[in-house]
Amino acid sequence: FKEGIPETFPIDLTGHSPYGCSKLAADIYIQDYAHTYGLKTGVFRMSCIYGERQFGVEDQGWVSWLTIATLTGKPITIYGDGKQVRDVLYVSDLIEAFDKFLNSKSKHEVFNIGGGPKNTLSLLELLEMLKRMSGMNPKISFAGWRPADQKVYISNINKTKTLLNWEPKTSPENGIKRLVSWIPNNIGLFK
Repeated sequence: FKEGIPETFPIDLTGHSPYGCSKLAADIYIQDYAHTYGLKTGVFRMSCIYGERQFGVEDQGWVSWLTIATLTGKPITIYGDGKQVRDVLYVSDLIEAFDKFLNSKSKHEVFNIGGGPKNTLSLLELLEMLKRMSGMNPKISFAGWRPADQKVYISNINKTKTLLNWEPKTSPENGIKRLVSWIPNNIGLFK
């Protein structure tokens, strides 16, 4: 998938985690609700959203978690080799996508909302970026791969570009700079 995983990618036997299954159930529920009641609904299959005021933890919000841990000196465990890649999306770009949908003529749509192929990071790339931006060395250890962890996930956002005239504006470099600046100014929130 040169441009990322499309909305039409089959979901059967794709190694879901319980968390992934809960997201899928909500996705299908909204689609059925739209079909049954004719309401305007949008399903937003969001990739890795990050930004200020996200209090990421090891299992959720990995961009924020690795940034918080690096800047506060907490130990970081990388499961696998750290080369796993995701597309990342800064939160203000997500809000713009929601707004564009609400103000569009689209009635029942499923959208991938993520950074797409132009906004990807591996865990190791993020840690290098954090080291460069903060001057701090993250405390990293490695452990085995976890079940259902994907090695690569990149959203195909072509449908969103076409129907909503939307695409991300904030590069990973600029979004993470904002996060790196915000954390020290709010360090009391992380103790």
